Amino acid sequence: MLHEYIEKIRPHFEEGGKLKAFRSVFDGFETFLLVPNTTSKSGVSIHDAIDSKRIMSFVVIALMPALLFGMYNIGLQHYSYIHAEASHLTMFLYGLCITLPKIVVSYAVGLGIEFTVAQWKHEEIQEGYLVTGMLIPMIVPVNCPLWMLALAVAFSVIFAKEIYGGTGMNIFNPALVARAFLFFAYPSKMSGDKVWISTDQVFGMGKDLDVVSSATPLGQAANTAFENSAEFLGSMDFSSYVIGTMPGSIGETSVIAILIGAFILLWTKIASWRTMVSVFIGGAIVGFLFNVAGPQTTIAQIPWYDHLVLGGFCFGAVFMATDPVTSCRTEKGKYIYGFLIGALAITIRVLNPGYPEGMMLAILFMNVFAPTIDYCFVNNNINKRLKRAK
Repeated sequence: MLHEYIEKIRPHFEEGGKLKAFRSVFDGFETFLLVPNTTSKSGVSIHDAIDSKRIMSFVVIALMPALLFGMYNIGLQHYSYIHAEASHLTMFLYGLCITLPKIVVSYAVGLGIEFTVAQWKHEEIQEGYLVTGMLIPMIVPVNCPLWMLALAVAFSVIFAKEIYGGTGMNIFNPALVARAFLFFAYPSKMSGDKVWISTDQVFGMGKDLDVVSSATPLGQAANTAFENSAEFLGSMDFSSYVIGTMPGSIGETSVIAILIGAFILLWTKIASWRTMVSVFIGGAIVGFLFNVAGPQTTIAQIPWYDHLVLGGFCFGAVFMATDPVTSCRTEKGKYIYGFLIGALAITIRVLNPGYPEGMMLAILFMNVFAPTIDYCFVNNNINKRLKRAK
């Protein structure tokens, strides 16, 4: 029935139809709803069993556990701060009402720009923003204003994606570019201890609050003097970090939910286990080295295994570092790429007290060097084959 309906309205979007100006929009929805039946006209082609739109759909599905828990955690943190009792459902619904507008704004602005560009260039709509549109709301603080989010999305889509040629051509991860834009343009809304707890009342749930001070564990560590480090380290709760019941960005707190998403990505063979594992290995080794011979600061003394479950480390390793467009393509290159991301993330955390997160900058920095790493391995393989041929 769906196929018949699409074929019925197709003439309106073809050349000469009343809605020909929206041909790209029609094509985008058609290929999202139905598997395209177009085939190559010449040459030899290898066809996979899944197209890029389905790949993006699987990534969105993998993001769902972290997103749903993030909604619940928003309500949990809000009601815990006001010392009010609420059911788990009420907490989740509160978080849903806070998060849903951010998702709507992200998709409306991002897809609006992509639809406009595709129509202007007479090209089909690319599917990459299906994932980016979900990632951006998940990596910003809960109190990020919607107008600010819209501005970051527009900047990201235009300057980190479309200017390079669209999906598959971008150098940097667009979601991280959006977060970097917000961090450097509006630092007071992206860091500190006043952006992690929702202060709004929505549909009679919760209550309106003045500015709330509730730092993330990494933020607390960065602001704790070394003389008080023993007390702070003794108060750290590894189990709550794994579960995710702590202040943080919407989708980055629960390690369990993120690992469920990782299993989905690995099971569907969409993400590379080499990159994921290498990120954790790099972070663990550098974290251990700082524990042994690091500077006399509290954040340097955080146990290496706590570093791996704090902040956006797990989320970045699973969903950002494995981005097939901006990461390494060669199998050996993925090991180097992932290891350096993990190592840089912990290094930035420890040595830059003004920015105790690190994962965003580490991934963006390695996005720059991913082509160089691939080039070195490809060129090395070419030279080996040439030697064997002589």
